Amino acid sequence: MKRFTKTIEYILSIHILAILALSLFRLIEYISLHGMITDNRADRFIAFVNGLWFDNVVASYISVLPLAVILFSASFNYYHKWMLKAVMIWYSIWFAIAFIPSAANTPYFAYFFKNINSSIFEWFGYASTTSGMLFQESSYWLYIASYFIIISIFVYLLKRLYTFFWKRIDESHADFYTLPKMSLRLIVTFAFVGGCIFGIRGRVGYNPIKISEAYYCNDSFLNQLGINPAFNLLTSSLDDMRKENREIHLMPYGKAITQARASLGITGKIDSTNVLSQDIKTCGPAKKHNVVVILMESMSASLMQTFGQNERLTPNLDSLFNHSLAFTNCYSAGIHTNQGMTAALYSFPAIMSRNLMKGTVTPHRDGIPTVLKRYGYHNLFFMTHEAQYDNMKAFFSTNGYDDIYSQENYPKNQVVNSFGVSDHFLFNYSLPIINKVSKSGKPFFVTLLTISNHPPYIIPSFFHAKTSKPETQIVEYADWAIGDFLKKAKKQSWYKNTVFVILADHGKLVGNSNCELPVSYNHIPLMIFGADIPTMKCNNLMEQIDVMPTLLQLLNMSYKYNGFGINAIKGKRTKAFYSADNEIVGRDAKRCYIFNPSMNSSFCYDVAPNGKLQQNKNVKQFSYLRNYVFSMTQTAEYATRQSRLH
Repeated sequence: MKRFTKTIEYILSIHILAILALSLFRLIEYISLHGMITDNRADRFIAFVNGLWFDNVVASYISVLPLAVILFSASFNYYHKWMLKAVMIWYSIWFAIAFIPSAANTPYFAYFFKNINSSIFEWFGYASTTSGMLFQESSYWLYIASYFIIISIFVYLLKRLYTFFWKRIDESHADFYTLPKMSLRLIVTFAFVGGCIFGIRGRVGYNPIKISEAYYCNDSFLNQLGINPAFNLLTSSLDDMRKENREIHLMPYGKAITQARASLGITGKIDSTNVLSQDIKTCGPAKKHNVVVILMESMSASLMQTFGQNERLTPNLDSLFNHSLAFTNCYSAGIHTNQGMTAALYSFPAIMSRNLMKGTVTPHRDGIPTVLKRYGYHNLFFMTHEAQYDNMKAFFSTNGYDDIYSQENYPKNQVVNSFGVSDHFLFNYSLPIINKVSKSGKPFFVTLLTISNHPPYIIPSFFHAKTSKPETQIVEYADWAIGDFLKKAKKQSWYKNTVFVILADHGKLVGNSNCELPVSYNHIPLMIFGADIPTMKCNNLMEQIDVMPTLLQLLNMSYKYNGFGINAIKGKRTKAFYSADNEIVGRDAKRCYIFNPSMNSSFCYDVAPNGKLQQNKNVKQFSYLRNYVFSMTQTAEYATRQSRLH
């Protein structure tokens, strides 16, 4: 087995050498840019440990093929000098490529404050300008030189390892070819190849490794330091290739932005980076009430008796709706949780099926968390599932949240399905943490994301529903969990100084479909109650993107606003827009326009007094809604593209 063992040692030695070289690039980045660190309490060592983790993923991608080939050959007692030499050449080529983004990442990060990503390919169309920039800027020479020095040393050591191990393999006596020995070698081979594939996956959880795993503190530089630049570049390029991330073309950007600004009443000079930028000013001091936002999974308005549900599924929500600032005509931005969160918390609309939180370039958004943080709030996010799901940990850490609690924080025996813990556990877990934060004297902003009303439905054994179907029983449970949380919250000292916002992330199909996009998917409840909040019903159109300006008006806060929403306290929304994967919708009080870009088809409906939709084939009557939803969606596309470049 000596020759076989030496073969394994050869591959492992190269693998470790490569990880050390990648770590050296990270050390150079840290030394060069450590002045960017803002959280001096954060442990730097963890960033380097995370870096080893991501570097191993990249090294495993490169190692899996030579490892499999050379060990399978060795299992059958086949050893040859050319194979070890081929392995040496393989590693030389691929790590010469992998080291390039690692070397380039330091100056790139210094300029953009983000890791190198697929946006660099946009520079390839300006080859002469780009090459001139690289070689004419003297500060870049050090990093260019570091690449050539490290790759030269790396290739030199590869040659030494090749010579060293081939000599020992060649000098070793050939093993007798027996079935037991071959079987043992094959078992070892499968174990190493399996380990390498696991290294590529990066973790044992529900999802393979994503950049969220590198986020461990409140310092953006240290969080991103742990991400391997080659991994970041590869995954961002793959993200760009996904169909839902392709650039949409509904109308020219200039026309779209002009119309969108007019719709939102924005005047003055246009900032090309933030085309919807506004300075929101209020008079008097801000009301620094605590804020608790509860985003309920799939809670369509159609599930409530308030909106015509025959069965009494939501007694708590129905009661709250009648004792709140309640919005009867509110629509979710999309039909996915990530879209509901970016819309409600950051006032950014959904763009069809796109996930605006994901991507190796974590988007920077101004929203409720970032504004409240500037006012001295402590921000907490509680979710039921894994922190890296939908890139939540990275996104929320980047965009205003101080503490994030997820499945990783909860006891394993409380995890009921792939989406984590039940709603009642989430609420009960959050209360003592909220109490602790409240004693600090700082106001707090808490976001709680529930999951129970999402398949697979898990109804706790202690809860006894009144209905017979799992689909309605889970709604009863979700409503009970909200009521139980609020009942316990009322006993806390902070309750009377707290504003609560309860809404759905999106709806779901309830009853029969009445058009290409059933209204129940996007029509959701929205209620705001608590400190200084009036009790009244608002029947005007409302969207999730309006939550931010409306809430901050209720708190009497001034801020810089780049969102798409309308302040429902001072203004009146006359038209709404939203989407659902392959469709976009524009509607007002009288009409509903649905457009499918992939089919280039329009579907037009009149809105009856009872809210039902009636088909109308006179498409010209809906041209104003078409222009509206096109302009808002295209402007959102522009803003998304700009956020990747700045």
